[in-house]
Formats: sequence, structure tokens, C-alpha cells
Amino acid sequence: MHKIQHNSTHRRIMLWSLLFMVATTAFICSPCIYTRFATIADVQYGTSTEGVRRPGGGRSCCRQYLSYAPDTNHIDHTPIKYLRLNFHIMNSADSSRNFSEAEGRQYVHQLLHYAAQHLTHNKKMFLPLGNTTPVLPLRYRYVLTPAFHDGEDDGIYFHYNDSLYYYVVKGKYKNNYKRDVIARYGIGTDSIINVFLMPHHPDSIASPTYKGTGCGIALTDAVKIAGIFENQIPPWEARKMLNHEIGHILGLAHTWASNDGCEDTPLNPGCWIRTEEPPCDSLASNNVMDYNVYQNAWSPCQIGKIHYALSRLHARTRRFAQPRWCVRREEATIVIRDSVHWKGMKDLEGDLIIASGGILQISCRVSLPRDARITIAPAGKLILDNCTLHNACGDEWAGIKLQQHGKQRGIVEYRGKPQIENARHWLSPPVN
Repeated sequence: MHKIQHNSTHRRIMLWSLLFMVATTAFICSPCIYTRFATIADVQYGTSTEGVRRPGGGRSCCRQYLSYAPDTNHIDHTPIKYLRLNFHIMNSADSSRNFSEAEGRQYVHQLLHYAAQHLTHNKKMFLPLGNTTPVLPLRYRYVLTPAFHDGEDDGIYFHYNDSLYYYVVKGKYKNNYKRDVIARYGIGTDSIINVFLMPHHPDSIASPTYKGTGCGIALTDAVKIAGIFENQIPPWEARKMLNHEIGHILGLAHTWASNDGCEDTPLNPGCWIRTEEPPCDSLASNNVMDYNVYQNAWSPCQIGKIHYALSRLHARTRRFAQPRWCVRREEATIVIRDSVHWKGMKDLEGDLIIASGGILQISCRVSLPRDARITIAPAGKLILDNCTLHNACGDEWAGIKLQQHGKQRGIVEYRGKPQIENARHWLSPPVN
């Protein structure tokens, strides 16, 4: 009996101790952080520093290529874009003019491997001499993409056609610009870049004036690359042609002979390689869009130009990118801890958090994935400067949440006439 009373007393003491700890903890953290969706009553108003929205939407800063160059201090603010590719290996009816199917598949996978190495490791520009041009990450990759997910389609196709297998770059039967082979064998050209690996025609190669070297051409939604098989060009060399031609698909122009729209890609004499004789002793280029043996450098403007094209909602280039911005991923959350100004369009893949003391100014279109939210911590600030917040996939994103701790709360500031679309909790007037 004594033992039972002792246990009962012990339990009461523990219960009172637990209640005391809870009460003490509640007192220590009081006032706790309170979170709610913002309403129009929470909005403060300021003056835009980026000018008035142009008719049809957009700002001058939103059209500048360098606004899209990745910020190395906030690299996650430029999510990697994944471009869909498939490959077609063209051959004669007797299968003698190109890779066998086993060899072809192996070659394509090696080609993508080496191309990815250069997309991952951008190099310093050779030109202009003594330049301090930043070496920025490219933030785009290639993904081999089957058109049908039936377990048999691997995105690599083999075609045997005596009238369409070959590539001719000059002469009476020149067909490098023709789309016949694309019209016949292209698969998913509305969303996949089709890459055709083709041999030069044997009759052309037989001519002493015809150069049957490795070469290629970009044709809006497809790329033709020729000369790999008969010249035994290894995949680490062929990756230069692939990256160059896809550069054209993404909006880049040749840089050596005319203005390509980028001030950081200087004109040059078109040297194939560095030599001991001028001008190629010092003026050879290594830019991917020049013709040279290196082709391993992209300038900040070129990278920005690519991401500008991939960010424009109705641009044909954008359709080749996997729409990873549609569905929210927790690991893709972006946290703003300092002062940041987004002057380019962005497609986020997760939530956006503005931490205490962080300031984010948005001056262009920003897409939030389905169910994503913007959370502004106490003493954090979001400036919506004539921008548009929306979901680029036609779904709903959650809305803007404000956090408050005592008298400090997150701040939403309007400048000009920002637009908020597709939000489940829009900045509507509070309910009385």
C-alpha cells in the first residue's frame, strides 16, 4: 500500500514539473511567430526605379541579356534548364554508311557525356587579349528523351534510306538546308531537339574539291551533324559541333565576322588554332560560336541570351526545356538573406523565403510552381516592382505569407502596378 502511494505521488510531481516546463517555455518564446496570408491591407507603396511597364507587359531591364546571366553569389536563383534531345543515325539501305545500332548507341551516350563536361566546366575567353571577362556557369544541360515511354524507345533511332541518309554541303545536290529528312523521320519536334548524325554522300567525297570534314547545321528544331563516321571523329571532338549547333538553336550567332548582339564576344580573324605566326599567335578564339579547335568558352552575354530565350513564355526555344517549374519541389526552395534585385524573368521550382533582414525586388515575370508559396519573415521585405507573379503552367500557387514576431512583420511593397495571377490566396481585402 505504501508503495502504491509513493508511485502516485511521484507521478503527480512529474506532471506538475512537466506543466511548469511547458508554461516556462511558452513564456520564453512569447510572443511566438504568427503566420498568415497577406491581404491588400498589408501592402505598402513605393516608387519604381525601373520605369513604367511597357504595353503588353515587361520592362526594359527584362529584355537585357545580362539580366539573365547567372549570379555566382546566388547560383540557385538560376535553376538549371534541361533541354530534351533525341538522335537519329542515318544510314544507307545496306547499312554500310554509318554506325551499327550497338556502336551508334554507344557513340551517342559518349557524345552526350563529353558535351555535358563542357556545359559543366565553362572556360575563360581567349579574347579580347588580357580580358577580365567573368567565367560563369552555363546552367543548362541535355537530356536524352524518348518520345514514347514504352520501355523500348530510348530516344536513339536508326533509319535506312538511300535517298535521305546523306549530307551534301555544296554543289548541285546540296541539301544541308533541306528539311526532307526531318519531315520524314523527326520525332516530337514540338518539344524535342532532333539531332541527325549523317554521312557525306560517297559521290561528293570522291570529288577532290569537296571537303567531307565534320560539319553541321541548325534548323530551328533540329540539328544535322555530318562526317563523324567516315572521318572517325571521336565523341570528345564531336561534342564541339553539338554544342555549337545547339547554341544556334538557343539563339546564339557566329561571333567572328559580325555583331552577334553581345559586346563581350569580340570580332576576330577566324583562326582555327593558335600558331606562331600573326595574327593567330594572339588572336585565336576559343568561343563555342567561333570556328576553332577549342570551342570551350561561353561569355556572360551569351549565357544570358540563352536564358532569356528559355524564359520567354512564347519563345519557340522554351518548348525544348523540360517544364520542371510546374511542380513544387521542397529541395528547390530559395532563401533570400541579403539584398537582391531580380531584373530578369524566372521560373522557380520551389518555395521562396525572404529571411529576416532580406530584401528581394522583383521587376519582371516570376513563375511559382503549383502549391508553392512566398514567405516573408519578420523584418524581411518583398518589393513587387511592376512585375508579374504567376504559375506558368496554368495551375495555382498558394500565395504570399507574412510572418510576425511582436511588432515586427514581413513587408510587401508595391511599386507601379504589379500583377498577381493564379494565386489561391490573392491579396484580397481582409474580411471584417
